[in-house]
Amino acid sequence: MFIFLLMIIIGLAALNFFQYKWRKNEKGNFTYIHKKLKRIIDNQTDEKLLVHTDDANLKQILIEINRLLEHNQKMMAGYNKTEMSMRKMLSNISHDLKTPLTVVLGYIEIMLNEPNRATEETEELLQKVHGKTVEVLDLIKKFFDLAKLESGDKNIPLTRINMNEVCQRNILHYYEVLTTKGFDVVIDLPETILYALGNEEELDRVLNNLISNAIQYGGEGKALGLTLRNDEQSVYLDIWDKGKGISELHKDLVFERMYTLEDSRNKSYQGSGLGLTITKRLVEKMDGQIFLNSKPYEKTTFTVQLKRITY
Repeated sequence: MFIFLLMIIIGLAALNFFQYKWRKNEKGNFTYIHKKLKRIIDNQTDEKLLVHTDDANLKQILIEINRLLEHNQKMMAGYNKTEMSMRKMLSNISHDLKTPLTVVLGYIEIMLNEPNRATEETEELLQKVHGKTVEVLDLIKKFFDLAKLESGDKNIPLTRINMNEVCQRNILHYYEVLTTKGFDVVIDLPETILYALGNEEELDRVLNNLISNAIQYGGEGKALGLTLRNDEQSVYLDIWDKGKGISELHKDLVFERMYTLEDSRNKSYQGSGLGLTITKRLVEKMDGQIFLNSKPYEKTTFTVQLKRITY
């Protein structure tokens, strides 16, 4: 009987000891979790919680905490990227507004300081003032268009579009400019009419941006092409040139706000950096996608993918 009681006492003591160790380990785990979380939040690091435990409930809590941390880290990364992009955009747009406005001010000062200037010279200066003013207004319009697109304020109704007709109309609009500049123009349209879901007015704007972009930045190759093709689900519109192209380093950046290549600040490559961003947003508003594939001085292709309509 004594031995039996002794065994019970030893068992209870062992149980109390293991419970004490378990509570101590759990307390240590929660202390670690608290301190680790505080450090991650205070220092805004991308660390995760790693705790060795056999407690299934605690494991599930840790999994969800780590998911929450990962989500928060992605949100912070997106916020920081957007903030940097906005700062760059404001800096660039300030530069792009200041330059033509400074020129306009200079021309006006010349006319004010020399009121007896010949009529022909005055008219020439006024033409220059007019050109720079139009340039400023165009930049402001692009800026507000992008703001409306990104805020969701711009409503773009979608209908069935005759893609062959849209392509023909837009390439003909530029055909005289292209031939005058000595471009070889390659147009590849299927005999069968292809229909896509989109907005004709905005698609005209997308094509206008892509063709003018190819002329401006791909002019060295003296070639421009437009190809319309399809598969069962989609219609694809390719605008390509054989100019200087875009390196792998910059391919993922060309659709960002106010992004321009370094030499785009030169006279030969002037641009606001908003055109391709607006183009991408417009394509996305039409439930489509836009892709870029570029081999410098071989072929640079912007591809617009839209949903095909077969009825």
